[in-house]
Amino acid sequence: VQLQASGGGSVQPGGSLRLSCAASGRISRIDDMGWYRQAPGKQREMVAVITSGGSTRYADSERGRFTISRDNAKNTMYLQMNSLRPEDTAAYLCNADVLSTTEEGSFVAGRYWGQGTLVTVSS
Repeated sequence: VQLQASGGGSVQPGGSLRLSCAASGRISRIDDMGWYRQAPGKQREMVAVITSGGSTRYADSERGRFTISRDNAKNTMYLQMNSLRPEDTAAYLCNADVLSTTEEGSFVAGRYWGQGTLVTVSS
C-alpha cells in the first residue's frame, strides 16, 4: 500500500490550496484517513481526520478554514485549505488505516503514511 500526497506549494496569506492523498495497492478497505502537518522544529500535529462514513474532526485552529473530504471510489482524500496563514507553513502528511490483501489472499491491517507535501504561506 502506498499513499501519494500532492498539491502543496507557495501561497500568500489569505490564499488557498487543495491537497490530495491517493492510496494505491492491494486495498480491500480504507477506514480512517487523516492529514497531519509538521513545521520545522515542531512536533507533528493532527489537522483533520475523516472516517469511511464521512464523519470529520478538525484541530481547533483549522476548523472553519480547512475542509477534509474523500472519494472512496478513488481511494483519495482531499484537504481544501482557505484563508491560509503563515503559521500554516509545514509539511503536510496524510495517513490511512488500510485493510489490504496479500498475494496469498490473507488480510493485513495497517496504518500507512504518505511522503508529505510542502505548504509555504508567505508574503
